[in-house]
Amino acid sequence: MTDPAQRLALQEFLAESREGLALVEAELLALERDPTARPRVDAAFRALHTLKGTAGFLGLAALEALAHEGEELLAAARAGALELAGEPVGTLLGLVDRLRAGLDALEPAAQAAPGAEAGREAGEASVRVDVAAMDRLMDLTGELVLVRNQLLQLAAGAVAGPLVAASQRLDQVTSDLQGEVMRTRLQPIGTLWGPLRRVARDLAAALAKRARVDVEGGETELDRALIEAVRGPLGHLVRNAIDHGLEPPAARRAAGKPEEGRIALRARHEGGKVVIEVHDDGAGLDPRALADRAVTAGQLTREEAGRLPERELLALALRPGLSTAGAVTALSGRGVGLDAVKTSVERVGGAVELMSAPGRGTTVRLVIPLTLAIIPALLVASGGQRFALPQAHVLEVVRVDAGVERVLGAPVFRLRGRLLSLVHLDAELRPDDPAAAAAAPGDDAAVVVLEADGRRLGLLVAEVHDTEEIVVKPLGALLAGHPLFAGATVLGDGGVALILDVAGLVARASERRGDDATAAAAPSGPAAGAALLVVEAGAERAALPLEAVARLEELPRAALERALGRDVVQHRGEVVPLVALGRALGAPAAGPPPDPVPLVMVAGPMGAVGLAVDRVLDVFEGAAAPAAPATRRRGVAGTAVIAGRVTQVLDVPELVAAALEGGA
Repeated sequence: MTDPAQRLALQEFLAESREGLALVEAELLALERDPTARPRVDAAFRALHTLKGTAGFLGLAALEALAHEGEELLAAARAGALELAGEPVGTLLGLVDRLRAGLDALEPAAQAAPGAEAGREAGEASVRVDVAAMDRLMDLTGELVLVRNQLLQLAAGAVAGPLVAASQRLDQVTSDLQGEVMRTRLQPIGTLWGPLRRVARDLAAALAKRARVDVEGGETELDRALIEAVRGPLGHLVRNAIDHGLEPPAARRAAGKPEEGRIALRARHEGGKVVIEVHDDGAGLDPRALADRAVTAGQLTREEAGRLPERELLALALRPGLSTAGAVTALSGRGVGLDAVKTSVERVGGAVELMSAPGRGTTVRLVIPLTLAIIPALLVASGGQRFALPQAHVLEVVRVDAGVERVLGAPVFRLRGRLLSLVHLDAELRPDDPAAAAAAPGDDAAVVVLEADGRRLGLLVAEVHDTEEIVVKPLGALLAGHPLFAGATVLGDGGVALILDVAGLVARASERRGDDATAAAAPSGPAAGAALLVVEAGAERAALPLEAVARLEELPRAALERALGRDVVQHRGEVVPLVALGRALGAPAAGPPPDPVPLVMVAGPMGAVGLAVDRVLDVFEGAAAPAAPATRRRGVAGTAVIAGRVTQVLDVPELVAAALEGGA
């Protein structure tokens, strides 16, 4: 095709046909579970009929004939002469693959087409835009953000006048433009669900297993570049779940489970990030078995493995060369899959969390930023240079005081009764200079508490400046691949700052110390010395480990609603379940509920959960280890005397699980 109009028509045909085939595939997979769903048969038939008609119009006889074969099979199903289950579905899915291959063969001819001209007569609701043009628009918006930052700094020292007013207006317009441009790059993550369901179906059949895939949150939008970045990791996780997460039907039956295993794919927005979860109800992971494998592989000593908490033991599965499979197969067992997932997600500024319970299943959670181009960052200084720390990895900033100590020659920081491994940024930047490590912190020094890969680290810096939206630029050839730097940015005053790679910083510090930085999260005692948030709930006083508290909120009593027999509240775009803490503890009410209602936000099995209390009292540090209660109650770890009062110390995960099961 040499005519521009024909090339443009081919480009539109390829885009629409791929969407149609994705719909056909999704409907076929659903029909395999419920062959009587007539609307799904009709939807698949219409999509193939449209593809056939357009292919015939463009003179693509081979594609027209293939689509006609599929149309004939679906027509028989519509007439009741064919049941869409088993072999017929496999035949139709194979035909879909052949149609996709035919579309791919036409791609070079479509690529020769000029950028789509909008007028797409073609339609007023939407218009197809060339990806390269969209990326260029994003780059220009990033440059505008830099200019905006520079003007704001210039106007900061000026008295009120035209310059200040104009800079404020530019700030507002630039922020609006940035938001709109970013929205044009967003795509629903549901575009990945269909292929993943197909992978699960085919692999389960090949392994003589039964599996179904449930999906939710497909409308959750993610940056186009990140969609591509997580495509591979999600495929790894689904294959991993099918291959050695789900048990064979006989083993599931013996364990009292349904023969058909379940894999759940979930996506949601949470705190400016996107959380994607892959859950299976299979055999789960045994933390101690992982520890044994790590010891056998020489990655840990037996003593180190014995000191690790369960969360850190599960994280061992993410290490290279450490597999969760019982045997090496063509699909798994070499310790590559989960490590590849972790590497790919961290490359785009995300994090991987692993949760599992033997016999009940495994959940892998990917937490990734919404966009790669512009991110909020904390600016710090060390050695006379400025650096940017991605805000997603910054937990808090604390001033240096007498809390800096040394354990076995290594600096640590005592933060609310817990020992935090400490790294001097200047020493990491100049590892061969003994004076850098030995230098005493100045009056303006601070510790930035960072978290990466579930591990915490204190970064000692000379100065802390301010937070700023920065435009991420790739590193030049001289610094590309450096373990401490993830990119560079131009600041508002025109200076250049390097963006620190927090995951790389933690890994490098661990390697140099000969440990795995688990001291970052290790308490100084079993439960003694921990910081506790003390609240009143009904006639009871209760204490929660401060590390389990995400945030404190106050909401008017009128904001509380009921849904599915449970108290809920709409909060930050999510429906958050509420647990009345006093009722969960069996405490009598001390009076009417307060207005506004204090909420302690904690993590639950499916997202945030709000603990409704009567009053938040204070944070107490150095509390004694809880003693076992006289009467055992789910969710209560024990009792302790805090500020002269007997207080119930809560096991937050167990309490939330028990309350949600019982409807408290």
